[in-house]
Amino acid sequence: MKYKMSKKDLLTKDDIWNAMITVMVEYDFPTDSKVANDTYIVYNYYSELESGGHESLLNWFSWHIEEVGIENYLKDLTDILERIGATDYSKIEKEYGKELWRLFQALEDGEVEEEDFYNVIERADKEHENLNGKLGELLESFFVKVYLELIEVEE
Repeated sequence: MKYKMSKKDLLTKDDIWNAMITVMVEYDFPTDSKVANDTYIVYNYYSELESGGHESLLNWFSWHIEEVGIENYLKDLTDILERIGATDYSKIEKEYGKELWRLFQALEDGEVEEEDFYNVIERADKEHENLNGKLGELLESFFVKVYLELIEVEE
């Protein structure tokens, strides 16, 4: 399903960014659209990491990771990150993703100490922070490339 928006509301990159965020917030993930699903996954990753780091991502997206499995989730996420030029972010997820998920589940089950989990979280989040927000710029460029596949522009 495409969202309808006025052409006058999509004149700048900032307009497109805001429109795409509106679409993602209202989006009923997942659907049949690969572009929409990919956009949702990478936007969710960006949003959660910006607001609360990897712990936030695992807390808020665990339902999906449980549904598809950590291997499939990481493959989808890292493929999308690489496609939009965010290879440094992809490397972080390849290095830490499985271990973070394992520790997240073990912590929830009371099988590990919080310190074990947070030591890995801190390392992954630090590497993410060291990239100085490049993902936002890459995501904006991606939004500009795909917005017409998710938004129907009306005169």
